[in-house]
This record gives sequence, structure tokens and C-alpha cells, in this order.
Amino acid sequence: MRYAFLVALREYAENARTKGFWIGIVMFPVVIALAMTVMEFLQTKAIPTRDYVLVDQSGSLGEVIEQAVRRAQARKNLEAWQAYARKYYTEEARAAFGQEPGRLDPGRIRMGTLDFEKFQQEIFRARPELLDMVSTVEGWERYKQQSARFLREDRPPFQEPRLSFQRVALPPDVDPQAPLEEIAEALKPYLNGQRSYEVEGRKVELFAAILVPEEVQSHITRGLEERALRLAEQMAADGEAAPRYGVQYWAANLADKDLLEVVRNGLRDYVEKREFERLGLDLELVRRAQQAELPVLSLNAAKARGEEEETLADFLRQWAPSGFTYLLWVAIMTVAQMLLNNTIEEKSNRLIEVLLSSVTAGELMMGKLIGIAAIGLTMMTAWVLSLLGLLYWKAGPEAEWAFDLLSVVLDGNLILYFGIYFLFGYAFYASIFLAIGSVCNTIKEAQNFMGVVMIFLMAPMFLLFFIPKDPHGPLATITSWIPLYTPFVMMNRVGASPPPSTFEMAGTMLLAAGSAVLMLWLCGRIFRIGILRTGQPPKFLEMLRWLRSEPGSRRSS
Repeated sequence: MRYAFLVALREYAENARTKGFWIGIVMFPVVIALAMTVMEFLQTKAIPTRDYVLVDQSGSLGEVIEQAVRRAQARKNLEAWQAYARKYYTEEARAAFGQEPGRLDPGRIRMGTLDFEKFQQEIFRARPELLDMVSTVEGWERYKQQSARFLREDRPPFQEPRLSFQRVALPPDVDPQAPLEEIAEALKPYLNGQRSYEVEGRKVELFAAILVPEEVQSHITRGLEERALRLAEQMAADGEAAPRYGVQYWAANLADKDLLEVVRNGLRDYVEKREFERLGLDLELVRRAQQAELPVLSLNAAKARGEEEETLADFLRQWAPSGFTYLLWVAIMTVAQMLLNNTIEEKSNRLIEVLLSSVTAGELMMGKLIGIAAIGLTMMTAWVLSLLGLLYWKAGPEAEWAFDLLSVVLDGNLILYFGIYFLFGYAFYASIFLAIGSVCNTIKEAQNFMGVVMIFLMAPMFLLFFIPKDPHGPLATITSWIPLYTPFVMMNRVGASPPPSTFEMAGTMLLAAGSAVLMLWLCGRIFRIGILRTGQPPKFLEMLRWLRSEPGSRRSS
């Protein structure tokens, strides 16, 4: 084994000196940090204000739609203010709202929302007209002044959220009194970005057009019978001849449906209110009836008495193993691919012959496996430590999820299991990759073998989100005992409540260890014969004959 460790030391040193190794270590925390912040930035800063035009030929829904847009902006402003306030509460306010200075109390958090904030959101949802109070400039400023008494004096200025949607005037060549079909045709070049125009000195790139027909009130359907008749009429029509009922929303970017949802929700509330009035129902009594609620508590049977209520930490504890499973898959594939490339490169430049003049094929194989495994463990350690550091950096009142995720990772055995299953999975798959590298002279030749291996390796990714939902079901149980998938499936099951039985944990670990040893032995026989082979790669049946042949001999020097 002395020579194997010398080979391992050489492999480690050779790979640790490469730029790719250090780039891989550095890029992981950079990518994770960007993922934590870029999405928020894109949501708040990168998406521009969407300009839309509104043509209301009925004269009854224009204000309804504009009110819905104002209320949506008011909700956005309130959410931004709450996130800002959580970050700069005074110590007295933190104590009153269930926070300790510098961190949140996980016991007071219910799925990531402080109770008083959730209650405030429910109020605005149940009474949307209250949003009108903060949708004006004066009302919004008054709300901020009243809330600011809970905040520190040394806080930075609040950054006002950008307007999501803004109504603009019609292009000068569009007649608002024309039929809606003509208006839509005239607006298409502006919606498709082919034309633009100016409003008050500002260039307008039209995002959407909302067209309300004159007889829109007659398009309201009441009851399933009317809807069925309307649907039958549309299905009976042929293509473009099908009548268009209701409000028309025109846009070229159909991926962004935020404005469409705002319009739909506003019109639904309006129609609902009108129907209550038409039927002679007291709107206040209806609202009180709609606000009646019978709480349904989500309780965890595995927790101690008095602490059973589900929190954000419980949710993260259930799904954190899936993240570690994905990281395990990436780690094994990255390191095993590195081993494959190194083997093929040394074989193609004849360096392998020099090495085999000093060590046996078995010692060379074990040295490569150990050396690249050490590289992988170094990389994984750096990744896990950087992940913990990023979570510690992000944890705080404005990102309680990061605090809870940090607690889940540190309190559980996820890191320990990750290390164990990485070693088992690496030994199993790296030996396969090493055997492939020994019989191939170029990366192109190796790709033919790798295609088959990757088909089997994609299965854990397909199971990634199914296993946590039924961690003790037939799918999870059966795949746990398939050596190809044991490390990935069991890594995904360790966070289950209750966890897998002791028999399953011990049995599958023994299976993973035994399978890794068996695969090392089988692939070692192929490696000893194939490493000095030149020419075309062998056929599969030929490699099976190698497994039955006598192992090669000793160190040749």
C-alpha cells in the first residue's frame, strides 16, 4: 500500500495545483451567494415598470381596473416595508414581536412569517378597500411615519419599490372610439416592439393593452348553466369566428402574467360585490361570513409535547436532505469525471507506462482512487463550510429562513451522512469511470460508455422530490436496496420523520460498502488488462471475459 499512497499523493498534488480545482472551490460559494441575492434584485430592480393602455368603451370598468393596479402596488410597498422594518426594529420592538436582538426566535415563527405581520396581511386581504388608504401618496407617508416609531434611529433610508405597472395614453394614431378589433390591430406593432411613441417626453414601450367592450356587463355569466351555454357557443364557432366575450388582455410577452392576474382578481372582486348587491345581500354580513375560519393546525407527532406545531424549521428539515442529495450527485459526478479524464490523459501521452514500471496496476488504481477522493473531500469540505458561512451571513431578521436552515444543518447529522454516502458512492462510481478510462484512448471513445452509465445515474434526480413525500413507501424502500441508487436515496431519506429503521440504515450501509468493494474488485480486473491496451476499445463481451481471467502480475520494476 506504500506505493498506492505515493500515487495518491501525486494525484492529489497534480490536481490541487490546477486552476480548475481552485475555480471550482471559489465558484461554489460565489454562485450560492448570487443565487441568494440576485433573485431578489431581479424581482425588485431588474424588471422595469410595465406600461399598459386601457380602453374602456363601457365606461364602467376602467376605474375598477385602475383600482386593482393601485392595490397591487400598495401590497408590494407593504411587503417591502415589512422586510425593511424586520431588519431595523428596536430591541423593544423585537421583544414585543417575538424577536431577540440579532436573531429570530424559531419557536415564534410560523412558516416564515411573524404572527403580527401575517395578521396584517390577512386584514388587507379580507378588506381590500383598506389598501386604498396606503395607495395614495399621503396615506402611504402617514403609514410609514406611524410604523417608524418601532425602528432604530440610525437606520438607512427606505428604498421605495419601483412601480410595477403604469397606465399610459394611447398612441396618437389609435382611435379609442373605433371597434375593438381595429384598436387591437392598430396596437399590435406597439405590443410587438416594432413601434414606440412618447408620452410627456418619455419613450413608451407598450407591454399590454386592456380593452373593455361596450356591452361588457352582458357578458357576466351566472351559474353553471350559463357558463356551459357560453362554452358550447365558443366550441361551435370556427377559428377566428369564435366570439370574444368579456375583457380582452393583449400582450406579446405571455410569460409575465402579473398584470393579467391583477386585472382578473380586481374584476372578480367587482363582479362578486355587484352580485351581492343585485341579490339584496348585506355586503358586510357576507364579508363577516367569508372571514369565518376554523383553524387547522399542522402538528408534528415526532416532536416533544408542547412543541408540536409546525414551523419553518420543520419544513426545511424535511427538504434539506434533497439539497444534500443533489450536492452528493454533483460531487460524485464531478470527482469521478476528473478521475476519468486524468486516466485517459495519462494513457494517451504514455505516462501510464512510466508509472507501471514502478507500481503494479492494482497499486496504481488504488492510488488514483484515494488521491482523487482526497481532492473530492477537500472540495466538498470547502463547499460545505462556505455554505455554512453563507447561511450564517444571511441569517437574521430579514432572512429567517437562512437562520432556520443553518440550525437544521448544524443540529442534524446531515453532514455526517453526506460524508459517509459520498465515500460509498464515490468508490462505486469512480471504479466504473476508472475502468472506462483504462480501456479508452480518447474522451470521444469514453463518451460511448458514459452514455449508458449516465442513463442509470439520472434516476436519482428524477426521484429527488418524490422520496421526501413518501420516505417509507414502496418506491423509497425498494430503491434503497438497489446498489446503484443506495447512497442517493438513503441520503434523501435521513431527514424523514420518523427516520428509517435501524435495520434499514445499517443494512443499506453494509450493502453500499459491500457493493463498492465488489465493484472495485471487478473494475480492478478490467483496469489491469485494459490500462496498457491500445487500439479500438474492447466490446462488452470481451470485458466480461476479462473478469473471468487471472489477474495480472506484479510490479515490473
